[in-house]
Amino acid sequence: MEDVNPLDTLNPTVFNNIDSVTQAHSGETSLSCETFTKQTSPERNIPEYCCEVCKKTFSSEREFFTHKEIHDGEKLFNCEICGKYFVNCNKLKRHKIIHAGEKPFHCEVCGKSYVSNSKLRRHKRIHSEEKSYHCDVCGKCFVSLSKITRHKRIHTGEKPYHCDVCGKCFVDNSSLSRHSRIHTGERPYGCEICGKCFINKSNLVIHIRSHTGEKPYHCDVCGKSFFDNSYLTSHKRIHSGEKPFQCETCGKSFICKSDLTKHKRIHTGERPYHCGLCEKSFIDNSSLAKHRRVHTGEKTYHCQICGKSLMSNSKLVIHIRSHTGEKPYHCDICGKYFVDNSYLTTHKRLHSGEKPYHCEICGKSFMNNSKLIIHIRSHTGEKPFHCDICGKYLVSDSNLARHKEIHSGIKPFHCDICGKFFVYNSDLRKHKRIHTGEKSFYCDICGKSFIQNSSLVIHIRSHTGEKPYHCGSCGKSFVSNSKLKRHTRIHTGEQPYHCDVCGKSFVDNSYLTSHKRIHSGEKLFHCGICGKYFINNSSLVIHIRSHTGEKPFHCDICGKSFSVNCSLLVHKRIHTGERPYYCDACGKSFITNSLLKAHKQTHTGVKLFKCET
Repeated sequence: MEDVNPLDTLNPTVFNNIDSVTQAHSGETSLSCETFTKQTSPERNIPEYCCEVCKKTFSSEREFFTHKEIHDGEKLFNCEICGKYFVNCNKLKRHKIIHAGEKPFHCEVCGKSYVSNSKLRRHKRIHSEEKSYHCDVCGKCFVSLSKITRHKRIHTGEKPYHCDVCGKCFVDNSSLSRHSRIHTGERPYGCEICGKCFINKSNLVIHIRSHTGEKPYHCDVCGKSFFDNSYLTSHKRIHSGEKPFQCETCGKSFICKSDLTKHKRIHTGERPYHCGLCEKSFIDNSSLAKHRRVHTGEKTYHCQICGKSLMSNSKLVIHIRSHTGEKPYHCDICGKYFVDNSYLTTHKRLHSGEKPYHCEICGKSFMNNSKLIIHIRSHTGEKPFHCDICGKYLVSDSNLARHKEIHSGIKPFHCDICGKFFVYNSDLRKHKRIHTGEKSFYCDICGKSFIQNSSLVIHIRSHTGEKPYHCGSCGKSFVSNSKLKRHTRIHTGEQPYHCDVCGKSFVDNSYLTSHKRIHSGEKLFHCGICGKYFINNSSLVIHIRSHTGEKPFHCDICGKSFSVNCSLLVHKRIHTGERPYYCDACGKSFITNSLLKAHKQTHTGVKLFKCET
C-alpha cells in the first residue's frame, strides 16, 4: 500500500485554532508544547507557530512541519529510482521531475522550460530586469535575497560554511557541498552520451554542449560563441582590457578568477593535483589531465582537415589555425599577430624584457614556465618523454613530437622558393629567412643580426664567456647543448648520420648536409663581394673575413688573432704543449690530425702527391 503523508490529508480549515489542530492529530505525539508554541499576531490576529529551536515563526502548521524536519534531519521520503532521501513529499515530487525529464513550467517570453515554478520566477526576472535587492556597499542589484546575502559576504569576507575534512571555508552551503565531493570522490551527475561524471550539474550541462555543439552565449563585439556564460564574460574582458583579479604578491592582474587562483600557486608552490602513475604534481586539474595522456598515449582530439590527433581541445584549436591562417591575438607594440593568447603574452616579454621564471639552481631566468621546466632538466638529466619507436628519451613533449616526425618521414611544410620540405612550420619560417635575408634578432653589444632568437642567445655567450653546457667525461664546456652533444660523440664514437651515396658517417646532421653537397655540387651560399659560392654558411663566413681582414679570435697569451676559432685552438697548443694526436706505430704525438696523417706516410711509404712535371 502506498505511503501517504499525513499532512496531505489535512484540510487547511482545521488550522483556525489549536483545538482543531489537536483533533486532526488525535492519537499522535508529533506535535507537543516542547516542539512549538502557538502565538497570536497582535497586529492581524493571525495564529503563528514558533520553532523553539531557532525561534522562526510560521503562519501555518504545514510550513512549520516542513521547517521542523530541517532540525530533525529526518528524511523519510525515498526516491525509488536513485535512492536519494528527502525531508518532505513535495521535495521528492520536484526531484522526480529530474528523472522524468519533465519541465512543466514555461517562460512565455523566450520559451525556456524549468522543473519548478520558483526557478521559472527567478528566470523571469532576467526579462523584467527586476532586481529589487540592492547592496548598500557597492550598489549592485540582485534578483533574490539569497543572492544579495551571498554577495555581501564578498565585502565582509565572511565564509560561514566550513569543510570538516580540510578546514576550507565557503560563502554558501552549495559551494561547500560541491567542494566536499572532491574528498568523497562523488560525481552524481553523469553524461548519458559518453558516461563521464561531474561534481555538479552546471558542469554536466556545459559538457553536454560539447556533444551537441550548442554554444548559446554570443559575443556582441566579435560574434564568437561559447558553451557557458562565464566563458563569454571572461572573453569580453579581452575586448575591454579589463583584468579585475589582481595578485596580492606580485601585482599581476587576470581576466578571470580561476587564472588568478592558478597563478597564486606559482608563489605558494602548491600543486594539489597528483598523478597516480608517476607521482608528479600539477597546479590545476587540466594540466593533470593532459599529463595523464602522456602515460596512456591517448589523443582524443582530431583535426578534420589533416587527421592529426592532439591531446587537448586547446591544442586542437591552435592547430586548426595553422590551416586557416587565423591569428586573433595582436601585439599593440609591434603589430605582430599570434594564434594563441599565451604566445602573445610570451612575445610581449621580448618588448618588456620581463623574465619572471627563475632557476633556483643557476639563477637563469626565462620568459615562460615551460622553458624553465625544460631548462631544469638540463641540471637533473631528466628526460621523461620516451619514443616508442627507437627508445630515445627527450626532455619535452614538443621535442618528442618533433623527433617522431623523423620516423614518419612526413614533411608537410613546403618552401615555395626552392621546393624544400620541412617537418614543422617554424622550421619553414626560419628557412625562408635564408632567401629573404631577414635577420630580425640583433645583438646589443656588437650589432650583429641573426635569423632566429636561439642563434642570438648562443652568440651573446661569445661576449659574456658563458658556457653552461658541460661534458661529463672530460669537463669541457660549451655555449650550446647541440655543441655539447656533438662533442660527446667524440668520446662515444657515435656517428649517427650516414651518407647514402658513399656511406661516410658524421657526428652531426649539419656535417652530413654539407657533405652531401660535395656529391650534388650544390653551393647555396654566395659571396656578395667576389661572387664565389660555398657549400655551407660557415665556409662563407670564414671566406668573407679574407675580404674584410676580420680576425675575431684572439690568443689571450700572446695576443695573436685568427679568422677561425679552430686555428686559435691549434695555436694555443704551441703555448700549452698539448699534442693530442698520437701515432700508434711509433708513439710520436702531434698538434693536429693533418700532421699525424702526414707523419703516418713515413711508416707506410705511401706518397700521395706526385709531381706532374
